[in-house]
Amino acid sequence: MHQEMRQWFNSNFTDEKYKAFLADLDKEYNYQIEFRVAESPLFVPKYFRKKLIRACDDIINVLKRSDYKDITKNAVPRNCQVPNENGHTNFLAIDFAVCQDATGEFEPQLIELQGFPSLYFFQELIAEKGRKHYGIPEKWQSYFYGLDKPNYHKILKDVITNGHPDENVVLLEIEPFKQKTQIDFYCTEAAINIKSVCVTEIIREENKLYYMRDGVKTHIKRIYNRVIFDELHQRTDLKLQWNLTEAVDVEWAGHPNWFFRISKYTLPYLKSKYVPATSFLNEIDTPPTDLENYVLKPLFSFAGTGVKINVTKDDINDIEDRWNYILMKKVKYAPAFYDVHHEPVKAEIRLLFIWPDEASNPMLINSLVRLSKGEMIGVRYNKDKDWVGGSMAYFENE
Repeated sequence: MHQEMRQWFNSNFTDEKYKAFLADLDKEYNYQIEFRVAESPLFVPKYFRKKLIRACDDIINVLKRSDYKDITKNAVPRNCQVPNENGHTNFLAIDFAVCQDATGEFEPQLIELQGFPSLYFFQELIAEKGRKHYGIPEKWQSYFYGLDKPNYHKILKDVITNGHPDENVVLLEIEPFKQKTQIDFYCTEAAINIKSVCVTEIIREENKLYYMRDGVKTHIKRIYNRVIFDELHQRTDLKLQWNLTEAVDVEWAGHPNWFFRISKYTLPYLKSKYVPATSFLNEIDTPPTDLENYVLKPLFSFAGTGVKINVTKDDINDIEDRWNYILMKKVKYAPAFYDVHHEPVKAEIRLLFIWPDEASNPMLINSLVRLSKGEMIGVRYNKDKDWVGGSMAYFENE
């Protein structure tokens, strides 16, 4: 988005640099990353960073409302309610599309938000390798507010472990080393020394949980949760000693209920110039006449299934459970930049926050970028394309 940096990057880009960058990422943990890593980072100018911060402030003010739990009481499905919920989420991810305002200046528009951990440790690795192979100048930073690598690790470890010994904290996932994002699990263990454990490996004895660590049955005192219930419910083949909804003596880093509370369910409550108008479908008496400018989304869906980007009246009339859907004003992506082939590339920026239990506000620490040339962001819309996929952002220093 920063024109001078884009010109600099494109003029210095070579396939050899890109291949070396990818090879170095794969070499770090002797694992070939399964998702596509894009050729280019995103260079974010100062003014756009300020807009992102203002947009996040508007959103976080709603999350901090004293009645937030009350207004989201129906967000957590009954069969997904987990005991011992804390006062607020520990992790927050806010996704913005890179758009343009009426004057042609870039501006962010909210796409989605999550009360769930994202790729905190992989994003650190990819930014580090990008700087090394592309020679990114020091004035462009991936961290926020003066953080460096040691402080970044410390802040995350404090939230994830809450002072417990490393061996008493686990990253919980469904078959973690079959997930496409497993690179983040390797990065996490290397940074803070906690193991990734499958839900099937959890041992329950009365109200306590254990796992096998280096052949020793080890007490679990805190869980860094990466399990998504949608996937868990689909995996009827899994044999579990413990269901997440059962009360046990354990702490959560990223309590599962916040995955549902901070989600598409929150969108209708957000009012900001950076948030497209959104309504619960059952609260709309008469659908808009310009449905081509809206997207229909189910509140509870896995990996974007059920989303309709070309909405018709019949689509709406066919829905019986209208309380389970939102109608959201469609976002028009701008070409964030042009690649070396002079083809336009769209971008989404996910801002990554942590929120310690005792803190009054979440803290912005990193970001994630997804690049696209398709109708939407995602693999299915970008097959056989280059300069698309996962990436990182470098922000112009103040």
